[in-house]
Amino acid sequence: MRTRFPASVYGRGEEPDPRFSLANERTFLAWIRTSLALLAAGVALEALELPIQPGLRIAASVLFIVLGLLAALQSWFGWAATERSLRAQRALPGPTLGAAITVGVVAATILVSLGFLLQ
Repeated sequence: MRTRFPASVYGRGEEPDPRFSLANERTFLAWIRTSLALLAAGVALEALELPIQPGLRIAASVLFIVLGLLAALQSWFGWAATERSLRAQRALPGPTLGAAITVGVVAATILVSLGFLLQ
């Protein structure tokens, strides 16, 4: 039998119901889509000629890119933690970076809004 990657996840506990593992994978992919959208927002703010105050535009752009990277990390670590919990038949963990990403998106939105108003 060949080993599965990552061994830190699949080397523990018992195989859960496949429906739960597949649901966990869909959640992973949703976080990846969120990550890509945040990265695209950061790049678009810099690439497009928008009437936004330059300092606030750059700050919001960088913040969106950092949030995109955090969402990608959340996808991987959240998937692994949930899969380990499923295999050990423990309660499922919550998103560890979810609150930080939410606060960051609100902050970036405020920066963009202020940038429009101050231009």
